[in-house]
Amino acid sequence: MTSSGDITVLLDAARGGDREAMDRVLATLYQELHGMARRQLAGQQQGHTLDATALVHEAYLKLIGREPGAIQFDDRSHFFAYAASAMRSVIVDYARQRLAQKRGGDLHRVTDLPDDIEGGFSLDEDMLGLDRALERLSSVDPRLTKVVELRYFAGLSELEISALLERSERSVRRDWQKARMFLLASLGEAPAA
Repeated sequence: MTSSGDITVLLDAARGGDREAMDRVLATLYQELHGMARRQLAGQQQGHTLDATALVHEAYLKLIGREPGAIQFDDRSHFFAYAASAMRSVIVDYARQRLAQKRGGDLHRVTDLPDDIEGGFSLDEDMLGLDRALERLSSVDPRLTKVVELRYFAGLSELEISALLERSERSVRRDWQKARMFLLASLGEAPAA
């Protein structure tokens, strides 16, 4: 296993455009990424073509699809935050695609934001409503958006998020509560179309 210091060196090289270094980072952290994806997709209906392995691979393509040097993570924490954002993007794209394929893919209003990730969001209307609300939250407070992404899209606990963001667990819990209140209010105001 590669040490945290080795990961930082590899991330520095990847940020400089070294594709081999990025491949080594992803190979080293693959199991953690796969666990994040598995937690996010827990409880989803059978028949979805998006499984944990596909989610990790699609997120990987988003990570390496950037221009060399465009990758902006300085350490393990930034890497996981970016991976969570990439997973969010993949999941939202998948939900949009599923709705486009459904007949009459009307959106319905999401009225609940579970405090626990175990059930996940359905990969359709709920996810698109949450994505719109997260866009609004990001314009108000990007830090709160990062907490939501790490919790919902990476499936990390408050303790894991506090370690990654180098903040107290209590601060992360407060940020989660603020974000949750904002998102619930935003989801309640969202148009049903």
